[in-house]
Amino acid sequence: MSNQTLIRESRVSRTAALALMLLLAIYFLLPIYFLIVAATKPQGDLASTNGLAFSHFDLFSNLGTLFGRSDGIFGRWALNSVIYAVLGAAVGTLISALCGYALAKFRFRGREFLFSVILGGVLVPTTALALPLFLLFSATGIVNTYLAVFLPSIVSPFGVYLARIFTAAAVPEEILESARLDGAGEFRTFFSVAIRLMAPSLVTIFLFQFVAIWNNFFLPMVMLQKESLFPITLGLYQWNGQTARAPLLQESVITGSLVSIVPVIIVFVLLQRFWRTGLASGSLK
Repeated sequence: MSNQTLIRESRVSRTAALALMLLLAIYFLLPIYFLIVAATKPQGDLASTNGLAFSHFDLFSNLGTLFGRSDGIFGRWALNSVIYAVLGAAVGTLISALCGYALAKFRFRGREFLFSVILGGVLVPTTALALPLFLLFSATGIVNTYLAVFLPSIVSPFGVYLARIFTAAAVPEEILESARLDGAGEFRTFFSVAIRLMAPSLVTIFLFQFVAIWNNFFLPMVMLQKESLFPITLGLYQWNGQTARAPLLQESVITGSLVSIVPVIIVFVLLQRFWRTGLASGSLK
C-alpha cells in the first residue's frame, strides 16, 4: 500500500472522527443552549417565540425573581446542595481512598471476597436502596434531617473500586516499605506518601461523587419533608409540579435549572488540570 493511500485513509478517518465528535458535541450542548436562551426570556416569550432564538434579554430580572421567590427559598436549596455535594463528596472520597488503599496493599483473609461484595454493590441501583434506608433511618430517628441525605452519600462502592485499582498501579510497595522503615505508622504512610500518588484518582472519585450527589433526586424526595432541607433538584421538582396552577413558576424553574448546572461546570473546570497532571505523570512512568 502506497504512502499516498495511507495518507488519504488517514485524512478520511480523521475527518470522520471529527465529524462524529462535532455531532456528539452538538447533541450534548444543544439542551444547555436551549436552557440559556429560555432563561433570558420573559415569561410571555417562552411559548410565543422560537425556542432556540433569543428575544428580550431578561436574565437578570429572572434571577432576581428566582432568588426572591418564597422568601429566598431557592438560595437555601442551593446552599443545601453545596453542603450535601461538597461535604459528602469530600468525605466519600476519603473513605473510598482508605478502603481502596487497604484492599490493594494489605493481605488479609477474605480480602477478595470483600472486594467482590463491593463490586456487587456497584451493580445495585441507588433507587433500590432508598426504601430500606428510609426504614432504617426512621428507626433511628434521623429522617427529615441533613444526615438522612448526607450519610448515604458518603458511601461509594465504585469509588472504592477505582481507589483500589489506581492504588495497585500507582503506589509502589518500595516507597511504602521505605516509609515504614523510617518509622512512619500506617496512617502517616497513607496521608504523607500514598495519598499524593493517588491524587488523580481521588479527583476522579470526587467528581463522580459530587455530580452524583448534586443530581440526586430520589433519595431526598424519600427522606425529606421540610422545604428548608431540600436540595435544588427536589425544590425545582416541587415548583415544576405547581406550574399548572401558577404558570409564572415556569420561568423560575427554567432559570433555576440553568443556575443548578453552573457549580458542576465550575468544579469540572477547576479540577481538570489534576487529570492532565495525572495523565502526564502516568505517561512518564
